[in-house]
Amino acid sequence: QVQLVESGGGLVHPGESLRLSCAASGFALEQYSMGWFRQAPGKEREGITCVRNTDGSTFYADSVKGRFTVARDKSKNTEYLQMNSLKPSDTAEYYCATDCMFEGGQIVAGPWGYWGQGAQVTVSS
Repeated sequence: QVQLVESGGGLVHPGESLRLSCAASGFALEQYSMGWFRQAPGKEREGITCVRNTDGSTFYADSVKGRFTVARDKSKNTEYLQMNSLKPSDTAEYYCATDCMFEGGQIVAGPWGYWGQGAQVTVSS
């Protein structure tokens, strides 16, 4: 059974850092193109990272490029999203998912992906 469990969300001040975890079970991370997505209240879902399983290429949305980094621990079958220099505009519910694509300069979710339950990140002074 495929399962994704996010953790590590919380409340931080602008400029601070936070690390989200996405623990996978029922499959190996490298089987899928893994993505991180976020959705703020009243806004559309935004794809922010995608690690393509075919060649390991990593894509970042312009909104997070240079501040967010994806990393993996294969021994724990867990993917991490390190978020630095956080801004109030980063406030959102964050999700990891098993199906992402980089198309036309955008990170989009595939139609057959599994999703985690989400982790709330709030950046506020």
